[in-house]
Amino acid sequence: MKPRPPSAPSSSTAPARLRPHLARLTSFLIVFAVGYSLGLLSSSTRPSPKPSQTVIRPHAAHFTAGSTAVPASNSTGAAAAAAGSYPRSPPDDLFRFREECGEPIPSDAVLPALLEKLFDGESPYASFPPPHTAALLHPAAARPRGWGSTGAVFAELIESVRPDTIVELGAFLGASALHMAAVAKNLSLSPAILCIDDFRGWPGFRDRFRRDVPPPRHGDALLLPQFMANVAVAGADAAARVLPLPFSTASALTALCEWGVYADLIEVDAGHDFHSAWADINLAWAVLRPGGVMFGHDYFTSADDRGVRRAVTLFAKVKGLTVRPHGQHWVLSTKPHGHDDGR
Repeated sequence: MKPRPPSAPSSSTAPARLRPHLARLTSFLIVFAVGYSLGLLSSSTRPSPKPSQTVIRPHAAHFTAGSTAVPASNSTGAAAAAAGSYPRSPPDDLFRFREECGEPIPSDAVLPALLEKLFDGESPYASFPPPHTAALLHPAAARPRGWGSTGAVFAELIESVRPDTIVELGAFLGASALHMAAVAKNLSLSPAILCIDDFRGWPGFRDRFRRDVPPPRHGDALLLPQFMANVAVAGADAAARVLPLPFSTASALTALCEWGVYADLIEVDAGHDFHSAWADINLAWAVLRPGGVMFGHDYFTSADDRGVRRAVTLFAKVKGLTVRPHGQHWVLSTKPHGHDDGR
């Protein structure tokens, strides 16, 4: 008679030291099995494409007339063909700026209209500066520090255009504005000079202009009161003609367009990256009177990947204009006549 094989050991025969862990181990295995099963069920069975096989399918409007969209099922060769034809032309939104503005108001009504709309009809220089503000500012300078602010291009353009209204984008401490006011006065001209700037500066500007700007106060850069102090010390004539518009360039130019405020001469010297310069140039073009001239600074600077130069060059190409370098500045050809200039 064969001996009976030994039966499998039961849990009661397990070593005593493992018994307290059996329930915990069993629970862990059950949770792991359930989680693994759910992961398999929720995962996609379609393999992800390799980076070299990814097909970019831009909107059809971004292609040129001779190009076609590529189906997702096409091979890598088709994807390469799509990449070769995209984008030959930028999206339409890149060129979608307002071109028609409000009915132009007479040039001699520009300053009164803006004072009424923005300052309740009172000059911002009235009783300026109050004592508590004056104590925070640097000594005012009729010729504040700037860069490229007294170039020959200013006198040349003011003499040739003989503007009734000048718009400046990017005023900082007022160097360019006060120089233009002095040049115009020498030519027996008295244009309104509208200085558009948010007067907040830019990150790090104090490192370069620490001796020219007041220290910040409660988060306020104090550039607007310093600008106004510089204008005020230049004389009553300057204060009567140089008006700060303390807003972003986009919002201020949009408002001027709606109100029918046009300029004969526009200087663009605000943001130096491509997108800022591109927007400023396009928005300012809408408020430039036919026969007027737009110019600006930093055409040759390498900062921001030559953003200003790229924006100016593209704009001139789109509008069929010519760009004339003038020292550190750029000058666009005269805006063509098309309608009443509102003088």
